[in-house]
Amino acid sequence: MTEARRIIAQIRDGLVPSVEDLRWFSQGLASGAVTDAQAGAFAMAVLLKGLGEAGCVALTRAMRDSGDVLHWDLPGPVIDKHSTGGIGDSVSLLLAPALAVCGAFVPMVSGRGLGHTGGTLDKLEAIPGFRTALPEDALRRQIADLRCAIVAASAQIAPADRRLYAVRDVTATVESVDLITASILSKKLAAGLEALVLDVKMGSGAFMPDMDRAEALAQALVRTANGAGCKTAALITDMSQPLASTAGNALEVIEVMETLTGGAVNARLWDLTCALGGEALALAGMVTDAEEGEGMIAEALDSGAAAERFGQMVAAQGGPHDFVDCYADRLPGAPVLREVPCPDAGVVVAIDGFALGQVVVGLGGGRLREGDRINPTVGLSDMVGLGAVMHRGVPLARIHAATDADADRAVAQVLAAYQLGEAAPLPPLVFKRVGP
Repeated sequence: MTEARRIIAQIRDGLVPSVEDLRWFSQGLASGAVTDAQAGAFAMAVLLKGLGEAGCVALTRAMRDSGDVLHWDLPGPVIDKHSTGGIGDSVSLLLAPALAVCGAFVPMVSGRGLGHTGGTLDKLEAIPGFRTALPEDALRRQIADLRCAIVAASAQIAPADRRLYAVRDVTATVESVDLITASILSKKLAAGLEALVLDVKMGSGAFMPDMDRAEALAQALVRTANGAGCKTAALITDMSQPLASTAGNALEVIEVMETLTGGAVNARLWDLTCALGGEALALAGMVTDAEEGEGMIAEALDSGAAAERFGQMVAAQGGPHDFVDCYADRLPGAPVLREVPCPDAGVVVAIDGFALGQVVVGLGGGRLREGDRINPTVGLSDMVGLGAVMHRGVPLARIHAATDADADRAVAQVLAAYQLGEAAPLPPLVFKRVGP
């Protein structure tokens, strides 16, 4: 029996492979010694039987170590944040520069849109000239100079995950909490982090629609990351409605800039940025508690220092040097704008976030398959939130489309995503903290 078959059989039979076996399998994924069929069988066995806490830690470390692992020698903590994905969630663009202003070093390795959710890299690439692919020496210089960068993972970062992720997508094993955990953390920990804060979304626009599943994922992520040596906590946050009022790449960058510069501050975006930032600073030992950290993040945003640092980051990564002052002129716009009038009077009592995400994808703002080209101009803006009191004809949202036909289709889809009724209690922005 080959090594791969033996390891797969162990998991199939409810046993947890040794640290050495999981390291071998991860190296085999990276090198190609493990076949696609064996990778698929491994993923299915983990989905059905699980690895347990120790096995999940071992797999995460092994996948992290399948490629390059960054090591830093800096006069301050190296920290980051990860979100499990949602609609209108552009917190990373606010948080990275705010943390840097507070004295942290933030090499934020981010991803692209996945399914109905938006991706940080896609948003930044709506900025003309912005480069998300940086060589390691350039990344190190920028972190030393500006304390923050938002970049794509290189092919040398956790290559075992890159291989296993593609296999999971075609073998119906994406839902495995153990594999989700190892996938997320192997890439994050390869960035050499000392502290990590996780934003685990729950609700109609999230991958985890209910509290039980969201909490199970948060607990697995926190236990595994801490077990792998990175101080980590998670906030379970609301995604029963879009986080902000826009969804779509250039549109979300505009809302970020309005919030950074004080032009039109989105309160939910601001508050969640402060909550996650406060947790990160506390985990890193830079403040006595998360509340003190929230105050520091709020000051970085309110003073304009975070906006200035964001502009410096944009310029360093190839974007316009005057972006903070002229962002409205530098970002592309869609040729077709269409309002979605509310069909009746009432209170917004439910929003299908998944459906709104699908609208953006259908307009061309996301990917139906890997390699699809994204249109950065399209999406939704001025989306009303839960609890909004509506009158007939008042817009629920505004569509930004490439063609009239696209806009026509999107109108019906947006209408179907909103439910009107009597007044209903609003969910909190943060449901609970999960931490060590």
